[in-house]
Parts: sequence; C-alpha cells; structure tokens
Amino acid sequence: MEWVKVLHLLCVFGWMTGIFATPRAIIFWKREWEAQGTFGPTGDLTIRIYRFSLGLGVIAILSGLYLAYLWGWPTWSLVKICVVLLLAAHYGWTGRLVLRARKGIFTESDRWLRVFNEISVFGAIGVLILVVYKPF
Repeated sequence: MEWVKVLHLLCVFGWMTGIFATPRAIIFWKREWEAQGTFGPTGDLTIRIYRFSLGLGVIAILSGLYLAYLWGWPTWSLVKICVVLLLAAHYGWTGRLVLRARKGIFTESDRWLRVFNEISVFGAIGVLILVVYKPF
C-alpha cells in the first residue's frame, strides 16, 4: 500500500503544478497574443503544462479512490473527495479557457484570471487539512 501512497503523492504534485501554473500561464499567453497577434511559445507551453498535468490528475484521483477504499472510506476521505471534485471542476474550467485561448479568444481580464488562479489554493489547503488532521 505504501507504493500506492508514493504514486498518489507524486501525481498530486504534478497535477497541482498544472492547477496552479496553467491559469497564470494563460495571463502571459493573453499578453503575448495582444502584443503579437499570433500563437507563440507561451501558448505552446500552456497547452503542454495542461496536457501533462491532466494525465497525472487522473492517476492521482484513481489512486486516491483506491486508498480510500483500502481504508474503508473514512468520513474525512469522503469530504476530501468532494474537495478534489471541486478542484477537478476548476481544472476543467481551466481547460475550457485553454481551448478558447487556442482560438485567440481571451475574454477574461488579467485580474479575473489571477483571482481564478488563487481559488485553487483554498482547495489545496482544504485537502491538506483533511489529510493531516483527519477531523471526521
């Protein structure tokens, strides 16, 4: 079971990198698009970060569900799954922004994107509190 925990944590780290980095990269991509009017290296990097972290997110979620199953579905793990689902929804919304950005559509402001980027931090803090303290 320990190797599943290691796999889970490694994949969570990679997924969190994508969750935190992709919205911020969209800001730089938007600025590059406004300055050059073309698809540049920032867009390519943003897409690569998103795609790479997507696979890691799937593995993180599946391994997390397996661990919860092994532990007998304690209440804290069910609450954690709910928070992870919210993070996954945030990540899906980010994917929508990436798809629109590929078409050159940047309707959100830099400020909106920065706030959107920070929302995921609260989800990550919630997951950490649940895993460390196991309050339920």
